[in-house]
Amino acid sequence: MTSPRELALILAHAALAAVEPAAAIRAHVRRESDVLLIDDRRYDLTAFDRVFIVGAGKASAPMAAALAESLGDRLTGGWVNVKYGHELDVPGVTIHPAGHPVPDQAGVDGSEAIARIVEEAGPRDLLLCAISGGGSALTPLPVTGVTLADLQVTTDVMLRSGATINELNCLRKHLDRLKGGGMARLARGATLVALILSDVVGNPLDVISSGPTVPDTTTFADVARILDERGLWDRLPASVAAHLRAGVAGEIPDTPKAGDPAFERVQNVIVGSNGQAAEAALAVAQEHGLNTLLLSTYVEGEAREVARVCVAIAREIAASGRPIARPACVVLGGETTVTVRGSGKGGRNQELALAAAPGLVGLDNVMILTLATDGTDGPTDAAGAFVDPSTVARAASLGLDVAHSLANNDAYTFFERLGDLLITGPTRTNVNDLTFILAL
Repeated sequence: MTSPRELALILAHAALAAVEPAAAIRAHVRRESDVLLIDDRRYDLTAFDRVFIVGAGKASAPMAAALAESLGDRLTGGWVNVKYGHELDVPGVTIHPAGHPVPDQAGVDGSEAIARIVEEAGPRDLLLCAISGGGSALTPLPVTGVTLADLQVTTDVMLRSGATINELNCLRKHLDRLKGGGMARLARGATLVALILSDVVGNPLDVISSGPTVPDTTTFADVARILDERGLWDRLPASVAAHLRAGVAGEIPDTPKAGDPAFERVQNVIVGSNGQAAEAALAVAQEHGLNTLLLSTYVEGEAREVARVCVAIAREIAASGRPIARPACVVLGGETTVTVRGSGKGGRNQELALAAAPGLVGLDNVMILTLATDGTDGPTDAAGAFVDPSTVARAASLGLDVAHSLANNDAYTFFERLGDLLITGPTRTNVNDLTFILAL
């Protein structure tokens, strides 16, 4: 019989295969002679003088490769920013590595190259934009008066505050020239098609990679509200605070909104999502004879609080067979947050698993596996971690304590010592996180 750990790993790989970026592009883009078909729209390639591929994100290199393969000799050139370690050779397109989650100078250099291509494109040019999770950090192009160092400090402050990706990207969109519809504004009438692999709960187009090609639904007033609620104004660089206050006062134009002419020649297409990955995993679970339930793809909140819910589900299945009977597989998707108070190493998926460990003690044949679909959970080389009823006892035998490791936000060290880290390597995709709860 397949063990819970082995089965959890099988399901994780099934989820990742379902959102492989090149396959996602091919499902939505195909070429028939001189016509490029993108979902329900037809683009006559003979009507364009030049065709470029631009973009950014952890999955954008294989996305660009699939687009380049489809375009063939009609590809003029392009530039795509990716996270270090996610490079891929794409003939005709520069794949440029840069910093994530905190932006760096390489990101600025690459963003300037993307902006030049976009700004120089005209009405007889076609821009295909490959967007995926991580694109926000990988396209830093700060507004006048704000430096890269300012962006780095601001990003770190927001991440450590436990801010959601929606809150972080709301701020980013008001400090950057490409984000919040900025790319569409720079395009000056060129035809722009964005192919988007979503890493945001609910797939809101203006939040994914900070929405470079869509109308922005947020305002400077929204940024101010977020900073007020989290008490972060005094922790921001002076230049950032000054720019945002000027925006609130109406002294700086806001990001482009719905109805702006910049979006008249723009098409946005979601090519892959968290739900797609979760459904694929459940299909494989059913093939293995499991009862399955996709509980939600909208999971948010502190990782250790979500862990309590996961434990409650596991214990309810064991005690009563609700919400589904054994053998059971429940999947949750979304993106949790961690308020960092310690100096340890880890990520939100590892922290969720660590916080769940004590609650599984006493159960049998139960496993929880957490997965960051990009293969890198936080600033680590792990995608997540395995946790089961034996975790606490095995840790104690090595002198490890769950409460101490949680207090120091040091889940990576904890699971590394146990051999329970999930290591996938860079997956070159990114559709949020998945948590698998198995009770066999």
